[in-house]
Amino acid sequence: MKYNEAMNFDDPFFRKIFFEVHSGLPREGPGDEPSLRRALGLVSGLPPRPVVLDVGCGPGLQTLDLARLTGGAVFGLDNHEPFLQDLRRRAEAAGLSRRVQALKADMNRLPFPPGSFDLIWSEGAAYSMGFADALRSWREFLRRGGWLAVTEAVWLKPGAPEPVRRCWEEYPDLKDIPAVLDQVAACGYDIAGHFTLPDEAWWTHYYRPMEKRLAALREKYASDPTALDLLADHQREIDVYRRYSEYYGYEFIVCRRR
Repeated sequence: MKYNEAMNFDDPFFRKIFFEVHSGLPREGPGDEPSLRRALGLVSGLPPRPVVLDVGCGPGLQTLDLARLTGGAVFGLDNHEPFLQDLRRRAEAAGLSRRVQALKADMNRLPFPPGSFDLIWSEGAAYSMGFADALRSWREFLRRGGWLAVTEAVWLKPGAPEPVRRCWEEYPDLKDIPAVLDQVAACGYDIAGHFTLPDEAWWTHYYRPMEKRLAALREKYASDPTALDLLADHQREIDVYRRYSEYYGYEFIVCRRR
């Protein structure tokens, strides 16, 4: 996801509040199973049991969907161990632990040999490397003709109001859809298709659960102004999307290594 608060993960108190907000949420960014199915429908020619990498998997709701829908072996990679513990518990409960492996690693330095994967999946995480840098870096880990499915934040129309631009000021490289598609092609991929995530992909498993968590945490930290300021940052992000979602979104792009 795009974390647009003034982040300082070196501050222990910031980290504490941040992960109190985010731990245990169904997802760590916009997305849902219908959108995943739609994106996967743009992929063709996978082997019967593909090897799949989900980069920046978070708690792994989509990781399990990929395992169910592809029938393959899926590696969920993240650098936050509690998210991976959530994924392991969910995989065990779903009977998928033999085909889903949760791996703590840095997406900037993937611990795999070149050509390891038939499909690389990444929802809302490529921005943290820089979108184009991520696509170039991950390309070598795809087999010849392998597939990449990735979501990236985009402007949907020009003229975004100031509250929207402030919300995204931590990501100054935000582009419109044609410019993002040009980046994908320039990184050595052929685009099979793309679509914008619907509003429900933001609300069902992400913003609605987060709002409930924020309400509980505001009660817990009612006498702590610093914590309340950090919680307000999260609420502002939600409020901006509620009011201005026509200006920005996530584009789901499915492409093949050229």
